[in-house]
Amino acid sequence: MSKFALSVLSVLLCASYCHLAVALIDGLLPNGDFEYGPKPSDMKGTVVINRHAIPEWELSGFVEYIKAGQKQGDMLLVVPAGEFAVRLGNEASIKQKVKVIKGMYYSITFSAARTCAQEERLNVSVAPDSGILPIQTTYSSNGWDSYAWAFQADYPEVEIVIHNPGVEEDPACGPLIDSVALKALYPPRPTNKNLLKNGDFEEGPYIFPNTSWGVLVPPNIEDDHSPLPGWMIESLKAVKYIDAEHFSVPQGRRAVELVAGKESAIAQIARTIPGKVYTLTFAVGDANNKCEGSMVVEAFADRNTVKVPYESKGTGGFKRAVLRFTAVSTRTRIMFLSTFYTMRSDDMASLCGPVVDDVKLLSIRNPRRV
Repeated sequence: MSKFALSVLSVLLCASYCHLAVALIDGLLPNGDFEYGPKPSDMKGTVVINRHAIPEWELSGFVEYIKAGQKQGDMLLVVPAGEFAVRLGNEASIKQKVKVIKGMYYSITFSAARTCAQEERLNVSVAPDSGILPIQTTYSSNGWDSYAWAFQADYPEVEIVIHNPGVEEDPACGPLIDSVALKALYPPRPTNKNLLKNGDFEEGPYIFPNTSWGVLVPPNIEDDHSPLPGWMIESLKAVKYIDAEHFSVPQGRRAVELVAGKESAIAQIARTIPGKVYTLTFAVGDANNKCEGSMVVEAFADRNTVKVPYESKGTGGFKRAVLRFTAVSTRTRIMFLSTFYTMRSDDMASLCGPVVDDVKLLSIRNPRRV
């Protein structure tokens, strides 16, 4: 074999290995579900008194190790996966160092539940980036939700930190944390078949296979570090990222559910040519999650808009819609939101809404023939 052939083979093997190395990161962090806990000598009641007592994690401040079924007053504490979780008191944090690929984008997914305060929030950080995630609104019936947050790795090893910035009188009123995972993101690009990036929503945060409530992408997320690559969350509330394993999805394996009315919106800026005619096509449906009633999805392309009604029986299904418009600038803002608030019919407490999927933006070469 020639030296050139050997060099090409080495490059191909390296590329395959590097991709495999990244793919193997997808999933729970080491002891990400906290099932390996502290020794009895490292605890005082439920409080962990040794910062290195939970394997793979470093603790700071008032951290409790919680077992499923444990009671707090009259409230029974539920753990969504396995038997154990941690609770972060005032200014408490958990952190773990993880080897990554420098320059790659990653999404962190974790499950959280508030236990007392209405205004609880969490600060998630990977230096030099950080973000505040509000967790006061509960979207699932059991009190637990999964959240996603993204970052770009500036170093080959990063430290993931989840911190409770709360100042409650009772430190035991902090949020519960369980199941922390990491997923490499591969930001898609526009193509000649779709001028939008990630219009099918196939690229997104890790979804825990043993949970049935999807993943919340929090509000005020910009495109640069979005766990939903290509899309911004331009709203006061989160949107929900759902999978075909647990929900009805119009096309492919992933979609977005607009769970908080007009406070739940996604947007993307597309490159366009002024004066050219474009069509925005998309699917609207329901997630087969008992979200019943009259729904309306509003789609915008700058000042152009269409309202798409959808009568949901809560058992799955979808319809397709089109918005045709003429671009007025080199950048066109595409946005989707839900007109109404909707609650699931099985518990009348969990927020839900219409599903958006298979979003395509294309130019029309001969608009008079269409």
